[in-house]
Amino acid sequence: MATIRVDREACCGNGMCFAIAPEVFDLGDDGAVVLIDPKLTPQNEAAVGQAIANCPTGAIEVEGESS
Repeated sequence: MATIRVDREACCGNGMCFAIAPEVFDLGDDGAVVLIDPKLTPQNEAAVGQAIANCPTGAIEVEGESS
């Protein structure tokens, strides 16, 4: 199973990931991304891919094989 990972230290807090996939990402009180659900599923795969593509610092990645 593929797992979504975030690097909070690399996050610049622009919020695109949250805007694109609010079921997967949130923003913490410090403005950095918070991962709600680390599982990559067929239902969230496209949105997570868009969030990765729109992350200006590359703070989001997927590890392992997709579902």
